[in-house]
Amino acid sequence: MDPRPDAAPDLPDDPLPRVAFEGAPVALACLTGPDRRIAAANPALGALLGLAPGALVGRALADLDHPHGPRSGPDLAGEACWRRADGSPLRVRLRAGPEREGTRIVAVEALADGAATARAEQTRLALASAGLGEWSWNPADGRVVLSDRAAAILGHPAGAAPTWAELQQAVGRDDLERIRATVQDAVAKAIPYAVEMRFRRPMDGQEAWISARGQATRAPDGALTGMIGVLQDVTAREEARRALHDREQRLRVATTVAALGIFEWHVLDDQSLWENERMWEIFGRRPQDGTISMREFFRSVVHPEDKAGFRRAVAGALHSDGVLHATARIRGAPEGPDAPEAWRTIEMAGRFERDGPAGLPRRLIGVVADITDRRLAEERQSLLIRELHHRVKNTLATVQAIVGSTARTASSIESFYEAFVGRIMSLAHTHSVLTEDVWQTASLRGLLENELRPYADGAMRPDTGGRIELDGPAVDLPSEIAVPIGMAIHELTTNAAKYGALSNRTGRVRIRWSVEPGAEPGADRPRLRFHWQESGGPPVAPPTRQGFGSRLLQRVLTTQVQAEVATDYAPGGLVLTMLAPLPARNAALNPLAAL
Repeated sequence: MDPRPDAAPDLPDDPLPRVAFEGAPVALACLTGPDRRIAAANPALGALLGLAPGALVGRALADLDHPHGPRSGPDLAGEACWRRADGSPLRVRLRAGPEREGTRIVAVEALADGAATARAEQTRLALASAGLGEWSWNPADGRVVLSDRAAAILGHPAGAAPTWAELQQAVGRDDLERIRATVQDAVAKAIPYAVEMRFRRPMDGQEAWISARGQATRAPDGALTGMIGVLQDVTAREEARRALHDREQRLRVATTVAALGIFEWHVLDDQSLWENERMWEIFGRRPQDGTISMREFFRSVVHPEDKAGFRRAVAGALHSDGVLHATARIRGAPEGPDAPEAWRTIEMAGRFERDGPAGLPRRLIGVVADITDRRLAEERQSLLIRELHHRVKNTLATVQAIVGSTARTASSIESFYEAFVGRIMSLAHTHSVLTEDVWQTASLRGLLENELRPYADGAMRPDTGGRIELDGPAVDLPSEIAVPIGMAIHELTTNAAKYGALSNRTGRVRIRWSVEPGAEPGADRPRLRFHWQESGGPPVAPPTRQGFGSRLLQRVLTTQVQAEVATDYAPGGLVLTMLAPLPARNAALNPLAAL
């Protein structure tokens, strides 16, 4: 029997030609209708394409065309490129018999194209080495033909051809709508597309990240004939990206909590990149102002006295291990239009990256911290320590004087104990007042009221007729003069209670004070004028010997307070006048100054 198409019998009516059709060694297809659909296919054609003959029945001949090769012509003659079941191309030559009652027999001959086969094999090897798997989608049956590599990526067995509907069920719900929109847009614009998705493999249930690239294929008339593309498992890359993102987030959180600014400085083009908002806050700039180059940093930002040290730190880092540690004052925004120029102290740490072990420095990556408050706190702490040393030294000297003088003037152990304890209690009270005040000061009125309250018969205000009268403005005594003045008040009160106006029921003590400006306005410190006057007590006579109180009033006040002291032992009552300069208040001793 001649198997050529022009000798093909009418298959539906004659069983003998059907047997010849089925057993022919040549691949044959029986086509019907205007779209040349396959009514029958012999086993040879099925073997050629890797499909069962029945799987070909009902498919249009155009469905067999490979998107990257020549298509079957309308006259069913010549060469074409068809697609095997695994998606690989197959070059064939077509020969069609005459049409009989709307039916034509086509003979298909595979062409042995060594170069094309080699190129196809090279392409497959290149895709496999890149971890890519091929896929194609046929809109006729909705199935996706997968290469062995693509099937393994998606967790399907080799040779699988799942439908697109089946594959959609494994795609993450959050990704599905995004993928649909991307593919529809690419098909409408006739451009390639690339998407990434989470995909749950059916074989093991593990979730993977898949990168899919594809492009629609079209017939000469523009009709959609399918899609082809490649797949890649990018799970490792995505996990690495997410891990890097998590590390960056942790770093940003840490630098935010630590109030650190992050920056990059590119050496060759002198350009800076500021990575977080803290950098803008430290330098008092806005994003629209732009960053600062290193040249501008040295020219107009760094304090003139700190430029040389900062340059030495940068040079040292470049000539050693590339690690930079530097501290400098930078120009800050003034707090008001008339406020003086403000300077902030920063600390910079970073590392220079080089093009190679001995290459040129390429960029500096580092952090910046505003340590202004810390520096102020350190300076204040140092000042407080010096103040404490000074105060302890003065206190020990005062205690030593109290012990010696009290011992020399005491007539018995009891009198020594009484005088010594009273003086130490007065000293302790003054220190207590100083430590309770944030400015390390003591109120002059408070010191007087504490000592004189036991002898008052009412309010100690002027013109009230009471025994004690205090008249003067509010004055806060700094620590360096509060202790000796407090001791002087104690001695005056003790002396008045023993020998003076407070030793009987009729005596009175009037204390007045005021603050006077210096001799030259703006040049000298203000001065405290203090006046103690007793009346109504026993007659007063000058002492025959100088006791501790007298020595304290004359020596301690003169030495520690630089006061001018005048004492008048008038018969009607003791009068003491003191003129003492007031030290300037040290703002650094105020713990609230750093808030």
